[in-house]
Amino acid sequence: MKKLLWHLTIALVVLSARPALSALSNSEERMADFIDRTNPAALELLIESVNLNSGTMNLAGVRKVGELFSAEFAALDFDVEWVDGAPFERAGHLLARYRGSDAQVKVLLIGHLDTVFEPDSPFQTFTRVDGDNATGPGIADMKGGNVIMLRALAALRDAGALEQLDVTVVLTGDEELSGSPLALSKQALVEAARYADLAIGFENGDGDYRTANVARRGSSGWSLSVSGTPAHSSQVFREDIGSGAIYEAARILYSFHEDEALRGEQYLTFNPGRIAGGTTLRNNEADNTTSAFGKSNVVAESARVEGDIRALSAEQLARAQARMAEIVAENLPGTSASIRFDEGYPPMAPAPGNLRLLELYSQVSEDLGFGAVTAVNPLRAGAADISFAADYVEMAIDGLGMSGTEGHTVHETGYLPALPMQAKRAALLLHRLAGGQR
Repeated sequence: MKKLLWHLTIALVVLSARPALSALSNSEERMADFIDRTNPAALELLIESVNLNSGTMNLAGVRKVGELFSAEFAALDFDVEWVDGAPFERAGHLLARYRGSDAQVKVLLIGHLDTVFEPDSPFQTFTRVDGDNATGPGIADMKGGNVIMLRALAALRDAGALEQLDVTVVLTGDEELSGSPLALSKQALVEAARYADLAIGFENGDGDYRTANVARRGSSGWSLSVSGTPAHSSQVFREDIGSGAIYEAARILYSFHEDEALRGEQYLTFNPGRIAGGTTLRNNEADNTTSAFGKSNVVAESARVEGDIRALSAEQLARAQARMAEIVAENLPGTSASIRFDEGYPPMAPAPGNLRLLELYSQVSEDLGFGAVTAVNPLRAGAADISFAADYVEMAIDGLGMSGTEGHTVHETGYLPALPMQAKRAALLLHRLAGGQR
């Protein structure tokens, strides 16, 4: 069933200018109309936020974007708080809370303030490409998603439906480059998830407005350290010398690549991203560099490989790590090796509650005249903050943000008609959840 879900043909979307009103309640019609009327203001907010640089390590810039969105939440009568990021070496996070007087469900809404574009990037401003598309740093990932979240909440408030919701919003300041330790960096998010019944993420998913995420693979790092017996190259393979560190590193990587237990796992990937070997190594984790000194006529004494591993569940990750450790331990003569697995983003497994939330969201979309919504194949989406929340809630879904293409590049593009479309979908989903649809 789950496997089939990823391969369903994406439904043809009818891009209607007006929703299918007969399928909506009076309150839902009012919310949809409100979003249409206020879309020019939403676009202005998107442009203003995109034009504020908030590369993760531009701490002042992240805080400035946080102030911009803080004012918007305060205008909706949310209680706003800034969580200082100094303990985890980042700008911090924006928290906004609304405790409705007749709250029926506790909802966590997730976004982020930072982008991958630091102040030295040539990509700094919002630029229209045509009537439907614009480029800009973070337009899709994910300042558009933050604006969509705000417009959905504003529509609920205008219709008098916000009182049925207990809403916690967490906009993190380090999604693109997490602070350390993760226990502090993600503390506010985890605490909010423990309180909530369900979590909704406004990331851009795979960039297609016809899809949403019910699962995301986790992402964590690994470091392979290899030692050999240094000697003149003419003595390599001698019984008391052995094969050297570089041969051993190559043996391990080739074994990872060919191992059936690893390659046979659906949705599992593991990749060496950086390698160095020689007589001496210098590794700098702060700027992700490893340099090596060594001559061509010397058996290598050291080798180092840095990589990542992505898995769909904690169980899959544990199996993969165990098998990789077994391979590392089968050393060539005269060598030794060890592998270290770092903490990272946990997986968001395709739990039944997530699939149910997708069904509700898809029905909302169809009622609005926008067509069905299907699940993103986990291979087509990276890790996201919702993964830190998913294990603590009954239902979770992500990818309800701005549609677009070429994220994390200087050609990042946002699909502007998605701004009101996604806001309507989110507003009606929240309205129906508040009304008891689960």
